[in-house]
Amino acid sequence: MGYHSVVCVKQVPDTANITGEAMKADGTVNRAALPTVFNPDDLHALEAALDIRERFGGAVTAVSMGPLAAAEVLRECLCRGADRAILINDRRAAASDTLATSYILSRAVTKIGSFDLIFCGRQAIDGDTAQVGPQLAEKLGIAQVTYTERLLELHDGAARVRRSVGNGWEVLDVRLPMLLTILDTANRPRPSAARRVMRFKRARTAGEVKREVEASQPGASPGDRECEYAAGLESLKMRGLLIEQWDLDDIRAELQWCGISGSPTKVYRVQSIVLTKEGFKEVQATEEGIRTMVHELIVEHTLS
Repeated sequence: MGYHSVVCVKQVPDTANITGEAMKADGTVNRAALPTVFNPDDLHALEAALDIRERFGGAVTAVSMGPLAAAEVLRECLCRGADRAILINDRRAAASDTLATSYILSRAVTKIGSFDLIFCGRQAIDGDTAQVGPQLAEKLGIAQVTYTERLLELHDGAARVRRSVGNGWEVLDVRLPMLLTILDTANRPRPSAARRVMRFKRARTAGEVKREVEASQPGASPGDRECEYAAGLESLKMRGLLIEQWDLDDIRAELQWCGISGSPTKVYRVQSIVLTKEGFKEVQATEEGIRTMVHELIVEHTLS
């Protein structure tokens, strides 16, 4: 029988390596100054989907929304075992908040067609909202299970899932199709397979092919570039190395629900805190020393 799993993955700034250049003067993140990584929780979502395929058969489709550079995480998905990879790339989707992002992803999943399971990471490290997965399930009108630890059973169009509830866990019986957000404790992501790395390191999106052609033939005529571009695409298709690339028109998205116009989230205020004081002050381990420290903290409004 087999099950078709869709995995939503994201390329994010490496927040573990924040430096002084990571923030712009206006308080926004300077993404160009940060290296990018595969969102950690999404690796666990991918592993959960691959595990379902191994246990029950089926296929795994990885989907990511972002710039052309986000194709790198899709290549990694293919190297780890995904069967299909799709990049949603459109300038009109820029600045999408979680509501707009989940809408765009819902349109992409609708275009993909029949599916049984959608896997998302618990949350992305660049936003920490944990909203996209649940919002995607709501827009698709399917059941959702958040904070999933383990998919225990899967048969007869239903699943039994164990999810964390903080200080314990609960087991739920859910009808398919369904969406699950996966915890980082759910599994241990497998490494990329060497044989698949050797093959899929050459996988490209149409946008990447076009950019490479323009870079390699700066003096060529538009007609020659177009021929080279078409030949490159055809070669990738024949070898099964073309990462699908869709824009908002391809997924029939309504533009008022995408990008800035579809993002009701507004940032009220951004504060950039800079620590400038150097050195330290030693506090004597006496009652008088503690009393003096507390008084100073109150005066500086650190304590109230």
